[in-house]
Amino acid sequence: MMPLKSFFTAVALALILLSCPPVHAAEDARQLVIDTSTKVLERLRQDRDKLQANPDLIYPLVEDLVLPHFDFERMSIWVLGKNWRLATRQQQQQFTEQFRTLLVRTYAKALLEYTDQSINYLPFHAEDDAKRVTVRTEITQPGGVNIPINYSMFLNQDGKWKVYDISVDGVSLVTNYRSSFASEIRQGGIEKLLARLEEMNASKGASGE
Repeated sequence: MMPLKSFFTAVALALILLSCPPVHAAEDARQLVIDTSTKVLERLRQDRDKLQANPDLIYPLVEDLVLPHFDFERMSIWVLGKNWRLATRQQQQQFTEQFRTLLVRTYAKALLEYTDQSINYLPFHAEDDAKRVTVRTEITQPGGVNIPINYSMFLNQDGKWKVYDISVDGVSLVTNYRSSFASEIRQGGIEKLLARLEEMNASKGASGE
């Protein structure tokens, strides 16, 4: 099984590929990933010295270039599963906010470890009018095994492609968190989970543990 640190780093690399204007046809979902990767990776390379001096600068990069292409409410619904329906609207909103912050902080830190890995774009198969697609890529690691990364994307009502799950080396981001959070909710309820997430997010930064 892939080490947790490597998993987060790979997902972080996946997140940086999704920051170009809205597109519509199924093939354009793949093109979104391809077109964006060069621009964002160049930004990381150009700002490397600045990021080393001030790691917190990674946050606006993630906020501006990456997050607009994720549907965090849909991800939250799937992560909580049946517990989403059992939660109050306020709890749902709290969880979505805290889960979003958790991902931002975790992957922002992992992005700081980017070291010029390259990306392969694998063959794409989907009907042109498909509303859900999977875009397959892999991260190449010098001297190591390539890491496959699959993006699960859907076309929302505004005609924009959004990511609702990422699979890294066969491990689904949504499934990974769903199992962990479901266990915590069984033991202490959703309020305890929310409190722990809030505590984690308040203390965790890009330059800290």
